[in-house]
Amino acid sequence: SSDVCSSDLPPQPGLEALWVPALLGLSIGPVFFLVSAQATLMQRWYGLDSRAGEPWALYAASNLGSLLALPQAPGFAAWAKAWSSACTGTDCGGLQPFFLNSLLMVVPAVAISTALGALNGYVLSKWRFRGSEVLFALMLFGVFMPMQVVLLPMSQVLGWLGIASSVWGLVLVHVLAGIPSTTLFFRNYYIGLPDELIKAAQLDGAGFWMIFRRIVLPLSLPILVVTLIWQFTNIWNDFLFGASFSDFSSYPLTVALNNLVNSSTGVKEYNVHFAGAFIAALPTLIVYLVSGKYFVRGLTAGAVK
Repeated sequence: SSDVCSSDLPPQPGLEALWVPALLGLSIGPVFFLVSAQATLMQRWYGLDSRAGEPWALYAASNLGSLLALPQAPGFAAWAKAWSSACTGTDCGGLQPFFLNSLLMVVPAVAISTALGALNGYVLSKWRFRGSEVLFALMLFGVFMPMQVVLLPMSQVLGWLGIASSVWGLVLVHVLAGIPSTTLFFRNYYIGLPDELIKAAQLDGAGFWMIFRRIVLPLSLPILVVTLIWQFTNIWNDFLFGASFSDFSSYPLTVALNNLVNSSTGVKEYNVHFAGAFIAALPTLIVYLVSGKYFVRGLTAGAVK
C-alpha cells in the first residue's frame, strides 16, 4: 500500500552485513597467524625433513607462500622453550622470570593508580574548592605530555629514593604516569552523579570517607572496570619505562621479549619468537575476554543525559 511509511519497511541488507565478518577477520587473523606460525616455521624453514641439506635461506624463500598454512605436526615445544629455556641475551632461562616481574609490577601499579584516581575524581567533582578547576587543568597536562620528557628527572628521583633498577621503581613510575588519566576518567564520571546524593548523606551525618565508601564507590563499577582495563593494558604493554628504569633482574616481559627476538646467537627460531609474543599478549587477551562487556558498558556510561 502507498500509505505504508518507508520507516516501517524492513531494513535492506547492504554493506552493514559485511561488518561482522570483517571485524571477526581483523580480530582473529593476528591470533591465527601467531599460533600457526610458531608451530610451522621451524618445520618449513630449517629443514626438519628430507631437505635438511639445502641452505636454509633458499629453502625459506621457496616456502614463504605456505607461511599461513596450518601446521603439519602441531606441538607445544616452541611454547615450552619460550617459557623456560629461550635465550634473552646471555641468559637462557626463558620468559618465566620476566613474566613474574611484570605481574609484580602491574598489580600494585594498577591498584594504586586506580585508587588515587578515584579519590582525586571524587574530590574534584563533589568537594570542589577554590582553584580545583585550575588544579584539574594542570593535571590534564600529564595525559597529553610525551613520557620521554620525564625520563631524566624520573631517573634522578628513583636514584634519590634508592629504588632505581627495581620492580618497585617501575611501580612508582607507572603510578605517577597513570594518575592523570585515572583522575580524568573518574572525575568526568562523578560529575554525572547527582549532587543531591552527597547533600542527603551529609544531612544524615555522613562524612567525606563514609560518602565515598558507601555511596560513590558502589556506583563506580562501570568506570572502575574501564580504568582497570586501561591501566592494565598500558602498564603490561609498556616498553619505554621498562627499558629505561630496570636492569636484568627487574626487566618486565616486554623488554625480555625484545631481547629474545634480537638475540643473535645461533639460528633465529621464529616459532619460539611467535610463541613468546603470544605469551606476552595472553594476559591482556584474557582481561578483555573476561571483562570486555563491562568495558563497553563503562565507556558508554553517562553518554546519554
